[in-house]
Amino acid sequence: MTGLVVAMDGPSGSGKSSVSRGVARALGLRYLDTGAMYRAMTWWMLRQGVDLADPGAIAARCGEPLIVSGTDPDSPAIHVDEVDVAGPIREADVTGAVSAVSAVPEVRARLVARQREIIGDGGFVVEGRDIGTVVCPGAAVKIYLTASAEARALRRSAELAGSTVRAQQEAMARRDTLDSTRKADPLSMADGAVELDTTAMSLDEVIAEVLRLVAEQAGPGGPGGDRIRERT
Repeated sequence: MTGLVVAMDGPSGSGKSSVSRGVARALGLRYLDTGAMYRAMTWWMLRQGVDLADPGAIAARCGEPLIVSGTDPDSPAIHVDEVDVAGPIREADVTGAVSAVSAVPEVRARLVARQREIIGDGGFVVEGRDIGTVVCPGAAVKIYLTASAEARALRRSAELAGSTVRAQQEAMARRDTLDSTRKADPLSMADGAVELDTTAMSLDEVIAEVLRLVAEQAGPGGPGGDRIRERT
């Protein structure tokens, strides 16, 4: 299965992380969370006091931080300049600023290049917002996860202590607008992708359906086809 890439795109709260990790674990593949890389860049910018309202200032410094992503679905890691930032990048300040940073073309160019290096010849489940459209348009399997606004907000508020469903729904609506209207690599469903609405599905059900789609799209002659069918 070394050549297989499963591209998992979709908006916040659609279940990309949990599903991607579950699929990678089931198929013995590595896992890459590209969104964590943009969050790591945002965390660094905030720590450095960069004016995030100034795209030029962001562009001028985006080449400085060393961002290293782990690829183990059981314990994904992310470091910036050898500092473990897996926790800090999920804080509210980073969440509120990541869309502004990720919209800067120079940031995207640097991180997309790094993501392609990591993916290499394949063997990955990769999640993000532009995997099937930009990072790996040649992926053998492309999935676009979605869910109702209410379901997405409910999931995210359950993950964040002190957050309400209404607050999360408003925050997600703002981020959806920013991500889908940015000039550089906007959030959209890739050609050939299968849209999967997870609103009424449990995590196990979504993982099982993605595994079925992987087996179907990889095909009998596809990389790892026999192993995929054994696990579905």
